[in-house]
Amino acid sequence: MVEDAQKGIPVSDMLRDSFGRLHTYLRISLSERCNLRCQYCMPADGVELTPSPDLLSKDEIVRLANLFVNCGVNKIRLTGGEPTIRRDLDEICLQLSEMKGLKTLAITTNGLTLARKLPKLKESGLTAVNISLDTLVPAKFEFMTRRRGHEKVIESINAAVELGYDPVKVNCVVMRGFNDDEICDFVELTREKPINIRFIEFMPFDGNVWNVKKLVPYSEMMETVVKKYSDLERFKNDPFDTAKNFRIKGHRGTVSFITSMTEHFCASCNRLRILADGNLKVCLFGSAEVSLRDPMRSGADDSELMDIIGRAVKTKKAAHAGMFDIANTANRPMIRIGG
Repeated sequence: MVEDAQKGIPVSDMLRDSFGRLHTYLRISLSERCNLRCQYCMPADGVELTPSPDLLSKDEIVRLANLFVNCGVNKIRLTGGEPTIRRDLDEICLQLSEMKGLKTLAITTNGLTLARKLPKLKESGLTAVNISLDTLVPAKFEFMTRRRGHEKVIESINAAVELGYDPVKVNCVVMRGFNDDEICDFVELTREKPINIRFIEFMPFDGNVWNVKKLVPYSEMMETVVKKYSDLERFKNDPFDTAKNFRIKGHRGTVSFITSMTEHFCASCNRLRILADGNLKVCLFGSAEVSLRDPMRSGADDSELMDIIGRAVKTKKAAHAGMFDIANTANRPMIRIGG
């Protein structure tokens, strides 16, 4: 263990890559399954899911998370598929939240069943909520997700606000010809409530039929917002924040832009991912993965797992490829990576 000079916290060299980036943020996918079929996430003909016995168990998730937290990770985000479909989600949250050194336990969810589950999740230590919603029009929601449930997602956003989550983050993937005409409608959600609208550039993954013509770049989104909200003011980001954050005078909430395609933030990336099948992925857009499940099930001790993780982290590249190269690179569908 060494001490990070900037933060003054003990961290393991396992979490530092060859470019000096310290990885203190771990995203854990709890499931490859989902109760929606979003077009930009799941291929139209579905995906071949990993058999249940090959997915990480609760105990395996907790063991790996504890290893990462002991080495310096202070933020964990639970993703999917859809994490709320795991029956043991409450227990996972409770055990993770009790880990010494973990400051933030977050979830990214489609919000379909969150409203009724959130009180118990909050009791179990969940400290932050991201809810995905790409349209405020129910008919367009059904078209994009291939399912009904728009009103349930809105209910979950309101439930999170009422339970005191501040901010409640709402992720919106902006796609030309689908929801780019709703940008200012989403911004209006921030007027009275502590909602952080996060506009995300459309990203290519296997099976989502990515096309640059569907991409609405950050510069264009900003232009749309500024035309209506001229007092948009940027505020200081956390050094590791993926978003460009803004506030509008008189609005309780905030507006953010995630610019993965046109202005990447690789130089400050501090994220690692454990997929539902136990593979470690050091870059969202990279195809390289290494299994932690297999050595763990073969009897590897913590020091051996740390060695595997450390070697994988050291292979992380300085930056991901450009968007056209990403579109032509084999990768998993987003549902099998985790949001």
